[in-house]
Amino acid sequence: MCKCSTETALADVTALCVLSRAPCRIQILLSSSWSFLLCTELLLDPVTLHLCEPNLPGEVKWKGKDLFDLVCRTLGLRETWFFGLQYTIKDTVAWLKMDKKVLDHDVPTEEPKTFHFLAKFYPENAEEELVQEITQHLFFLQVKKQILDEKIFCPPEASVLLASYAVQAKYGDYDPNVHKRGFLAQEELLPKRVINLYQMTPEMWEERITAWYAEHRGRARDEAEMEYLKIAQDLEMYGVNYFAIRNKKGTELLLGVDALGLHIYDPDNRLTPKISFPWNEIRNISYSDKEFTIKPLDKKIDVFKFNSSKLRVNKLILQLCIGNHDLFMRRRKADSLEVQQMKAQAREEKARKQMERQCLAREKQMREEAERTRDELERRLMQLKEEATMANEALMRSEETADLLAEKAQITEEEAKLLAQKAAEAEQEMQRIKATAIRTEEEKRLMEQKVLEAEMLALKMAEESERRAKEADQLKQDLQEARESERRAKQKLLEITSKSSYTSMNSSTTALPTDLPSFNLISESLSFDFKDTDMKRLSMEIEKEKVEYMEKSKHLQEQLNELKTEIEALKLKERETALDILHNENSSRGNSKHNTIKKPQAQGRRPICI
Repeated sequence: MCKCSTETALADVTALCVLSRAPCRIQILLSSSWSFLLCTELLLDPVTLHLCEPNLPGEVKWKGKDLFDLVCRTLGLRETWFFGLQYTIKDTVAWLKMDKKVLDHDVPTEEPKTFHFLAKFYPENAEEELVQEITQHLFFLQVKKQILDEKIFCPPEASVLLASYAVQAKYGDYDPNVHKRGFLAQEELLPKRVINLYQMTPEMWEERITAWYAEHRGRARDEAEMEYLKIAQDLEMYGVNYFAIRNKKGTELLLGVDALGLHIYDPDNRLTPKISFPWNEIRNISYSDKEFTIKPLDKKIDVFKFNSSKLRVNKLILQLCIGNHDLFMRRRKADSLEVQQMKAQAREEKARKQMERQCLAREKQMREEAERTRDELERRLMQLKEEATMANEALMRSEETADLLAEKAQITEEEAKLLAQKAAEAEQEMQRIKATAIRTEEEKRLMEQKVLEAEMLALKMAEESERRAKEADQLKQDLQEARESERRAKQKLLEITSKSSYTSMNSSTTALPTDLPSFNLISESLSFDFKDTDMKRLSMEIEKEKVEYMEKSKHLQEQLNELKTEIEALKLKERETALDILHNENSSRGNSKHNTIKKPQAQGRRPICI
């Protein structure tokens, strides 16, 4: 099949793959005997290519570049320098060469022949270097799959944040009415290592991912994917291709090739390199058979040599080194005309999409306002209906009240008739009482006469009482005068008594007053003792009645200590992998992938032996 007819057929392919963003499987004939099946799920997995050979003789003469360009045009991809077609042969990864025929490659013989359209080289800064949206999306799919397959180590907290951006890219803005509990149950968002490291249920993971997801509101799909890449590109294993090597002493090591340079790792530690060779410090890279040689730019530094297990591996290492070095130097030069045009188009496309998003946001806001107005009108209508219902109920109650008032009026009329009858009876009773009052008038005059006679009698009795009181006072005065006369008589009788008995008489008369006061003192003492005893008894009763009781307030229980971070509290230390421990050590020392590049030592150093 000629290229022009193939390009014509790609119009529908591009519309289905790129514009609709839907999973698709497209079979395109390359010749009378060969066709390829392009399987792309742009929202789920990277692109996979299947070559299908019918039972017809013939041979495809297409080179790797023809097939690669066909896939790129199908996807609408222009930043082709990052990508390649990968296949696997004898447990070794290989890349389709652009200048070699497809069938001349050492591809597996089984059908169909599978190629993976993947990123072969990674950017240093995804935000600055990745221009097209489709390029960003393909990188996002590939990096996400590598993290979930644990080919890139990712800490648990970063895994949750990346998962939230992946959910934002797939589902859009969070809506609690749509994205209800359990909507992520079938999604693969976290590495198995992270899930097994903590005693947490899927619901607990979903709750934490949804909490981050809700904060990304307003981000478009391409923005969420770019945020994902910006976080992922800082991971230690991002963009690094590892190869097993041996040094001259036979020590097993790992060679890492990435966008920054070459790195030598211990097989048990893929996070922190033992030594690094930045691209700008490497003069030459070559291999002879299985021996690989790295010559530093500084001639004073010794050459580093190592051996790989297979010649095919050395070829692959050299391909990656050449491609990464070319991109490294290209980044440090002015952009080519093609790249400038792509960036200009990307800026215009971004501005256009920004305007579309703003228009969409305005329309959404207007729709929300219209919905709010509609809801308000519906609420007002319901309120009016309720008011009408209440008015009808009030009218019914008024009618019932009117019926009751009419009944009460009838009862009141009957009561008025009864009251008139009772008034007539009362008038008759008043006439009878008046007649009775006339008869009692004479009795009243008799009573008044008896009262006057009683008053006269009482006046006489008062005068008699006053006279008797005066007589009593006179008798008391006479009695006092008689006693005084008796005392004077006794005094005179004592004076007449003989002189001899005068002294004894005097003593007797002296002792008499002494005894009397003594009796009075004893009486007073007894009276005092009695009062004191009574006071004591009253005091005791008062003391018994005064019972005071105060309850002591109990201390409140101390508040519980703040819970540790939920994830840390549920962490299972025994399930930590070696990479978890190494990552924690690097974090505590402040190491990162950007500050671990070590320059070889200066002149006088012996050959590097690791």
